[in-house]
Amino acid sequence: MFTLSWSTLRDRKQLFAGALVAIALGVALVQASLLVLMSVSDPVIPADLPHAERNEMREGFVGAAMLMGLQVPLVVFLAVFVVGSTCAFAVAQRRRDLALLRVLGGGRGQVRRLLAAESLLLGFVGALCGAPLGLIATWVQVRLLEHVGFVLAGFRPTYWDWKAVLVAGATGTGIALLGSWNAARRAGRIRPLEAMHDTGAAARVMTPGRWCVGLSCLALSIVLAVGAQAADMIGAVTIAMALAVVGAVALSALAPLVVPLVARVFGLMLRRSALGALAEANIRDGARRNAAVAAPLITLVSLVLGLSGALGVLARSIGVEQEQLTRGDLVVTSADGARAARLAGIPGVADVSTRLTVPVPVTAEVRRDGAGAARPHVFDERVIAVDPAAYARARTLAPASGSLADLRGDTVAVGSAVAAEGYRPPRVGDTVSVDVAGHERTLRVVAVLPETLDIGDEFLIPREALPADLVAAAPAESVLTVAPGVSAAEVAKRIRAAGLGTSTSVARWAQGRADAQQDGNDKIFAVLLALAGVYALIGVVNALVIATAERRTEFAVVRLGGLERPQVVRMALVEACAVTTIGLLLGGLVAAAGMAGTARSTAAATGTAIVVVPWGMVATTVSGAFAVTVVAAVVTTRKATRERPVRVAGART
Repeated sequence: MFTLSWSTLRDRKQLFAGALVAIALGVALVQASLLVLMSVSDPVIPADLPHAERNEMREGFVGAAMLMGLQVPLVVFLAVFVVGSTCAFAVAQRRRDLALLRVLGGGRGQVRRLLAAESLLLGFVGALCGAPLGLIATWVQVRLLEHVGFVLAGFRPTYWDWKAVLVAGATGTGIALLGSWNAARRAGRIRPLEAMHDTGAAARVMTPGRWCVGLSCLALSIVLAVGAQAADMIGAVTIAMALAVVGAVALSALAPLVVPLVARVFGLMLRRSALGALAEANIRDGARRNAAVAAPLITLVSLVLGLSGALGVLARSIGVEQEQLTRGDLVVTSADGARAARLAGIPGVADVSTRLTVPVPVTAEVRRDGAGAARPHVFDERVIAVDPAAYARARTLAPASGSLADLRGDTVAVGSAVAAEGYRPPRVGDTVSVDVAGHERTLRVVAVLPETLDIGDEFLIPREALPADLVAAAPAESVLTVAPGVSAAEVAKRIRAAGLGTSTSVARWAQGRADAQQDGNDKIFAVLLALAGVYALIGVVNALVIATAERRTEFAVVRLGGLERPQVVRMALVEACAVTTIGLLLGGLVAAAGMAGTARSTAAATGTAIVVVPWGMVATTVSGAFAVTVVAAVVTTRKATRERPVRVAGART
């Protein structure tokens, strides 16, 4: 069985080239992701670095770990998608060969075992090719992490670990078997005579399994789209991200039905020329091949718009929320608390509320969500010293429990970041310990702030509870209210002239918070969506190569009917561009359903409907899709029409 399977792979390597590339790339990326994840999970952070730099390095390693953790399932999903599409298409192209095996005595089980053996060999070869590529992929991923700022230049990951290599190789084999499972199962059910004459179940593109997957995911997509209309902001963003995946699977499964229907609309424009009318007829007639081209593009656009758009809404909402939660006219960033203390003396300043980020570790008994018992944890990233009365005047966010009026002496308020980081915060009346200049003190919790969209602060400590020199040296951010009748711009000039810090309006400051969040999102999704783009283009090129190779007789017949070779190339180009456009539009339709839910939820939460369209990513995706499709269509069609049409048409019986 393996001998016959190997012969098939060798003789029909053009059919399996795309699947082999997808598996090898998947193995390399999974291996690289695991190696980088192992390297950043337990990093060595120099103890002699300043507190802020240590926290920055720690956050960078956390971001790198999150990126690698997201990349592994995305790689597996896209690889299974591409391999499954390729295997289904390849089996459909080989249906007469498989039928001949059945006629000669092969049973259904033997056909399935043959295809399974082919997939196993394909996965094994892909794993062998992917393992050395994993070394290159690891180097590339580390350079990308350096470029986006997650790790410092010169970071050295682990380049080889047998556990990561074996897991990646097993993943590649699993991808091949999962991708081909449905195609092998269907091939064993088709009757040999139907396959020989391309009738009955062999000619049916929309199989029962495809109907089941497509309609189930479509129904789930509708439920998600309706549910997003009534969800809160976080729920709507989560639903939009889930809808991007589920909706893409639904329309990809239903593509043989949807693409020809949409092509009828394009036919109104294409029918104006003979080549356009012929291209439209080919789109409607070649449902299987055009669905194989459109499906990767549907998935790509849905992921690009759906995922990045949903997180863009969340980032923009952070800015809107912070602006609504802040009372004041200016936000001043000062190098230290000593400069911030002089802001109240600037003419025209009516009130000042200063937040000082202090390098004071707070140890609290907290329980991580899903954990059984509470354990001590040290918080030292967002511990803020404040004047409680001024802080309350500058913030509209009321505590969920307790009162900020009690924040004096040896007390502490739990900020929203504790819950946002996955911990159950201490309750009012609990105690935490704080290490101030080597002396441990016990503070009583008097207030717990509610969770916000922004991560916020971990703990709020009264300034009076800290040494004056520590407060004076801490970086500061102050919210200023200017006196009535005084220009905020004039006050900002006076602050700048006095050298007390940089000033900005509350609206611009809030927008800066949103931009910082969006910048982090862009860094992550630039890597992930580039990966999705590579897989989508592999799927498109592979589908065009396989389909065009099988259309040699069709092209020869139309040339014998009067078309010149350049006209045949233009016909195929029009067809490919139309299918590409349909795939892009259907993917955009999926993303639009998610955006409608986020717009409604943000309007209810903030009073402003927020929709974020990543136009840069959209432009890159659209231009890249058309560029690759045009080149692939022209090259493959020219190759398929090199021979004289009489010879090609006469060789086909």
